[in-house]
Amino acid sequence: MRVEFHGAAGGEVTGSCHLVHANGRRVLFDCGMIQGEPDEDRRNRAPFPFDVGAIDAVALSHAHIDHLGRLPLLVKRGYAGPVYVHEATAALAPIMLEDAATLAAHDAEWAHRHGQPHAEPLYDLDDVRRALRLLRPLPYAATREILPGVRLTLQDAGHILGSSIVELAADEGGRTRKLVYTGDLGMRGAPIMRDPARIAQADLVLMEATYGDRNHRSRADTVTELGEVFRHARAGGGNVLIPAFAVGRTQELLYWFARYHEEWGLAQFHIFLDSPMATKVIGVYERFDALFDEAAKRLWSGKLKPFQLPNLHLTVDTAQSKAINRVSSGAIIIAGSGMCNGGRIRHHLFYNLGKRNAHVIFVGYQAAGTLGRRLVDGAQTVQLFGETIRVEAMRHTIGGLSAHIDQAGLLDWYGGFDGRPPVCLVHGENPARNALAEKLRQRYGVAPALSEPGMTLEV
Repeated sequence: MRVEFHGAAGGEVTGSCHLVHANGRRVLFDCGMIQGEPDEDRRNRAPFPFDVGAIDAVALSHAHIDHLGRLPLLVKRGYAGPVYVHEATAALAPIMLEDAATLAAHDAEWAHRHGQPHAEPLYDLDDVRRALRLLRPLPYAATREILPGVRLTLQDAGHILGSSIVELAADEGGRTRKLVYTGDLGMRGAPIMRDPARIAQADLVLMEATYGDRNHRSRADTVTELGEVFRHARAGGGNVLIPAFAVGRTQELLYWFARYHEEWGLAQFHIFLDSPMATKVIGVYERFDALFDEAAKRLWSGKLKPFQLPNLHLTVDTAQSKAINRVSSGAIIIAGSGMCNGGRIRHHLFYNLGKRNAHVIFVGYQAAGTLGRRLVDGAQTVQLFGETIRVEAMRHTIGGLSAHIDQAGLLDWYGGFDGRPPVCLVHGENPARNALAEKLRQRYGVAPALSEPGMTLEV
């Protein structure tokens, strides 16, 4: 068994894509979109660095675009085999991929209007439909022989609904070898999702390192900090903007809003969820509530349900979204994209960044090169819709709400393995993966490999 690294390697966090050779067959782990890079469009359009026609199966860890966003492109370029996903991921994938195809079409139309008559979308809705027909949903902890001598098991990663740790076992040379790929792991004790599954045995672990160099604030401190932001916003009369991914972060925010509705004084705000995609995702969460942790099940059975708050407004069309921009104070606006590199949040930033009484709360990872990252890093001016906006709004980075496991959690999770299997770090910027590698060396005596594009590891 061997692994080739073709994305979220070399210090990058997006574009996850790893090719596994097992028992003479080839299984692709994830096929994600590259995001936040200056040349992302060129790189996403580049030929895959492997023979698409030689792939026997695909396994997707979860429904975020940086992990499944190029699946329709893979199909467009000839892949026609099975795509194994968790059942909830199969329900989320149409929402995510149809939105991506729509955005790609809009980008192509914009290019046509600006002197690029031959511009084409990365893929279209027909490609998405063909990709979706290949999905093979699986429950957690059910081992399936997907190819002769090759078995796949999905375990709960606790990151978003349906997120999976991928276990691949292959019979080779008279023995069985097992590869474990974390995908994205969630925090222990995070709301809604159950804790990441513990796995005892592996011959190689591909482990994410998004926050390998830091620990998140405690939940108690995070709750206090959020409450302070809303208190200042009420006193100052401004709006609160929260860029959030449609899957995972938005639902978690609504969970906290229900739990602390009275304590944070949220009844005094109008809460706008300005994301049709997030609204669709809410429906999927409600269908798969059996996957929630026990605390979430109790909250949903109570009087104040997170997705049915009395002052929650779900916008559907563009006119409703534009109407929010006429609200000068007393609004909490949740919109995508989570990294501010697209979506309706950019319009709300355009109208609010220049106001000193406005607040922008960053509750998720901001990749290098994105507008969100520039704002988090303290940019004094930003470009939006051809205009230079001076940033006067107050900015708050709330690390305690991250859906990604932190350094302490990663070390603890790895400690659950029997023995100390070899580990290779993926999905992390260089400072994060270097710091995590050093901590793993110090605590467990292992020497982690650091993935690089095109690198191969033998299992």
